[in-house]
Amino acid sequence: MIVVTGGAGFIGCALIHQLNDLGRNDIIVVDRCDDLKNNENLNSINYDSFIDADEFLTKIDSLSGIQVIFHMGACSSTLERNLDFLEKNNVQYTKDLWNFCRLKNIPYIYASSAATYGDGENGYDDDHQKIKNLKPLNPYGDSKQRFDEWALSQEVTPDTWFGLKFFNVFGPWEYHKGEMRSVVHKAFGQIKDVGLVRLFKSHRPDYNDGEQLRDFVYVKDVCQAMIIMWQDGKPNQSGIYNMGTGVARSFKDLVTATFKAMGVDPNIEYFDMPESIRGQYQYFTQANMNKFRQEFSQMKFHPLEEAVLDYVKNHLIQEK
Repeated sequence: MIVVTGGAGFIGCALIHQLNDLGRNDIIVVDRCDDLKNNENLNSINYDSFIDADEFLTKIDSLSGIQVIFHMGACSSTLERNLDFLEKNNVQYTKDLWNFCRLKNIPYIYASSAATYGDGENGYDDDHQKIKNLKPLNPYGDSKQRFDEWALSQEVTPDTWFGLKFFNVFGPWEYHKGEMRSVVHKAFGQIKDVGLVRLFKSHRPDYNDGEQLRDFVYVKDVCQAMIIMWQDGKPNQSGIYNMGTGVARSFKDLVTATFKAMGVDPNIEYFDMPESIRGQYQYFTQANMNKFRQEFSQMKFHPLEEAVLDYVKNHLIQEK
């Protein structure tokens, strides 16, 4: 039996799709959903059972045959300001699952975040010795940072565990995320509706408009990497890993690839970034992937243009 928390969400749902492709339907989905029948992500996957996230911890000891827990369920909004909510959902819940996996010798893979790197002044290196120096810019990033530090301080751990610092993940099954959707999804809608895409102007002289850089990574690659880590990972490889491509690309590149995938000439309009976010805006992120490549060299990531083409052609154009 496989447990996927956040299974009705973006990365969790994408992970279950890949597990289904491997013939695994013995999956327990853990999430919070008011209406299971009308949840589009849940309707697109095959799974054994659904357990509400608020009830799961009270039922987990009665479950048998769990082979791995993929903990993708947490508050993922960088705009969340409720500290008690973040402590309960992103820190304590993750600790409770960790302790269960430790006691049962079950592999544990959980979602950290590149938001822990803050403005990048300390780089984007997943070296364990450097993690304690990171300074997140918002409460969400701080909640992820606090758990990462706690995990690294534990003398007794699950035999195999991985914390993944996701960078800018995009791809199918993100449709419910509102303003937290990727730029590809937003751009697709803008191109279809009005034939142009609006991007933030740069407010730094060293970056041209649209040339702000991010490490964009395709959700299908992220999920393949997680499955490889579960199936091939060894106890001595356990730890915190970046999950990006290691290549920073511009928003202009991303949007241009979206236009091309849709067969439309690029038409980009730049507008001023709201002053309220200018002080926290990241102009550059790029995962240091040396550790991951050394330990899991069999994993290959899609180049940006190939990933966007697959997303647009095989998902966005095909779906409602």
